[in-house]
Amino acid sequence: MRSIWFDTTDNSVKVIDQRKLPHITAIEKLESVPQVITAIKDMYVRGAPLIGVTGAYGVYIAAKNIPDCKSIKFYLTAECQKLKDARPTAVNLIWAVERVFEKLNFSADIKDIINIAKKEADAIAEEEVENCRKIGEYGLPLIEEISKKKNGKTVNILTHCNAGRLACVEYGTATAPIYAAFDKEIDLHVWVDETRPLNQGARLTAYELEEKGVKHTVITDNTGGHLMQHSLVDITIVGTDRTAYTGDVANKIGTYLKALAAKDNNIPFYVALPSSTFDWEIEDGIKDIPIEKRDPDEIRYVEGFCSGKIEKVAIMPEQSAAANYAFDVTPARLITGFITERGICKANKDAILSLFPDKR
Repeated sequence: MRSIWFDTTDNSVKVIDQRKLPHITAIEKLESVPQVITAIKDMYVRGAPLIGVTGAYGVYIAAKNIPDCKSIKFYLTAECQKLKDARPTAVNLIWAVERVFEKLNFSADIKDIINIAKKEADAIAEEEVENCRKIGEYGLPLIEEISKKKNGKTVNILTHCNAGRLACVEYGTATAPIYAAFDKEIDLHVWVDETRPLNQGARLTAYELEEKGVKHTVITDNTGGHLMQHSLVDITIVGTDRTAYTGDVANKIGTYLKALAAKDNNIPFYVALPSSTFDWEIEDGIKDIPIEKRDPDEIRYVEGFCSGKIEKVAIMPEQSAAANYAFDVTPARLITGFITERGICKANKDAILSLFPDKR
């Protein structure tokens, strides 16, 4: 099952509500732009590629709901802006919504506009799936090389948050090389950061790896440095929500600390991403990438499965302040390289633009 799909039985867009995984598999039907925005904001869907695909289908859903009394272009322009504003950090959302919008022919009849939007959203979904497959293909040799150096002994990989199939429709970004290596029967093990406050690692990455049969261990977010000091990590691979064309990477909060620990212990630190996650306008990621601040209640409370249902409990004093920064930026100097659908490159402007000359 993909994390988003078009259901031909009732001509609807459906997603997995990832807030309830791994305990409950709940399917949500998206039928209006407000529903799409809620799904993105409240993290029914999450992960840059999936957010982008969801936004693309959001334009299709907006087209299906065009009121008779509205100017079509005016209405869709406003609805697309609402979609783009749903979450600030993941650049895929803006890119995908604008790509579908730019394909629309406003002189056509409404049925044609709907069909064009659907076709383009489908195309974006399939392209992202193929991009992730290629990321796995290009990342595989990195793991194979480590396995050879270790004479076939277990390759230990550390990842942060969830950059798997759930975040990317299929395959994932950071997990794509892991799945490719697993399919080649390389002995590997994954250290899974829990990823507070919403525990995407413990809930989602562990769920995916268990489903696939990949050996893994869930750890607290601050364990990675200790493991690296004791030679228990061979390579770190993470995803990203927005990456400057100069190499600075915005990813789930805590990524920067992992990169620092990897640098201090001479451990390769790779970022896996499709080209849709590069921001070709931003040069200084630390200054210019917008960092989302989410509801502090995500820190104040934790959810878990108890007596057959998901329960929420408080974990801190009621009057204490909480600050919930969703992402941080890892500077390019700490990154060994990028794994993309076009190959692997260094994390600097010249190397990135050499791989993507069409973006110069």
